[in-house]
Amino acid sequence: MPERRRWFGPAVLAGATGTGVCALAGAKPWAEPNGHAGSTLVDSTGGRVPLATALALAGLACWGVTLVTRRTARRLVAALGAVVAVGLVATAVVGRSSALDSARRATIDLGRTPGGAHTTGWWVVALVGAVLALCASAVAVRHVGDWPEMGTRYDAPAGARETRDPAEMNDVDLWRAIDQGHDPTDPGDH
Repeated sequence: MPERRRWFGPAVLAGATGTGVCALAGAKPWAEPNGHAGSTLVDSTGGRVPLATALALAGLACWGVTLVTRRTARRLVAALGAVVAVGLVATAVVGRSSALDSARRATIDLGRTPGGAHTTGWWVVALVGAVLALCASAVAVRHVGDWPEMGTRYDAPAGARETRDPAEMNDVDLWRAIDQGHDPTDPGDH
């Protein structure tokens, strides 16, 4: 594998994994009231941070678009993915205190003596996923210009089509026409 493509597979795998883990963790409670593990929280977020899920899904979309685009669009989407990853890290850091406050308020709303709250393992999972996504995005921004691109073979044909009589075409020319989406046996297609 050439040196310039060395980071392609690991970066895409790490970025997709990091953002996917954040999407999952954002839907789980990041904090619970102390002494009441498994209690149903009664406020609107329930110790969850939905912004993490939203940003993670945007990050996953950026990784998908990065794989199928070329040139300038690819660089722009990689940069957008890096911005989303920075937002994921910030959300994980700030979201911890937000989730803890939510869990503390829920304890009061349930009529219990406030005993504080603690973070769950989902916050750690979200933080690790966000940092992984950020590292992968930084690699993508740096190396995306050197990564392999999808071929133009499956792009829509552009410009005027070549009109040749199928009787004049050899076998290779017939197969090329079929590969380009033309039916050499259809009189209306040439």
